[in-house]
Order: sequence, then C-alpha cells, then structure tokens
Amino acid sequence: MLRGAYRWQRRTATLTALGYFTLFLLLSAYAPGFMTGTVTDGLPTGLLLALVQLPVTWLAIALYEQTARRRVDPLADRIRKEAELDARRGAGR
Repeated sequence: MLRGAYRWQRRTATLTALGYFTLFLLLSAYAPGFMTGTVTDGLPTGLLLALVQLPVTWLAIALYEQTARRRVDPLADRIRKEAELDARRGAGR
C-alpha cells in the first residue's frame, strides 16, 4: 500500500512539471509563429510561457508535499507504529 501511494505521489508531481515542459518544447518546435507572437507590449508568448515554468515547478512541489501529507505519511506512520508494537512484543518474550 505504501509503495503504491508513493508511486502515485511521484507520478502526480512529475507529470505536472514534465507535462508543462514537454508542452513548451512542442510549441517551440512545431508552433514558432505562436511562440514569437506578442502577448502585451512586446512580450513574446514564448518568453511568457518560459517564465510560467517556475510557478508550475512550485505547483509540482506543492502537489508532492500535499500528497505526501495526505496519502504517504499516514501509511508510513501506521507501519511505523505496527513495527514498534511488534518489536515490543518480541522483546517481551
């Protein structure tokens, strides 16, 4: 269970950051007209999307921490408590 929760956590964070970066690369390679277009006051779309990469990375980190607190940490705590109980029972024999 713990391994599955941790795997889900890694996939969520990785796909968030890597998915956005892959989209950026694909747009750069196959839509140069879009990337060189301006958004406002001479700011190219490509530069704006590149600057958005940092907040997307922060979002991926936040998702990683949130899923750790919500899914992985409770399972790890439960396993740790069960291991401590088993160790106490074994020491009492």
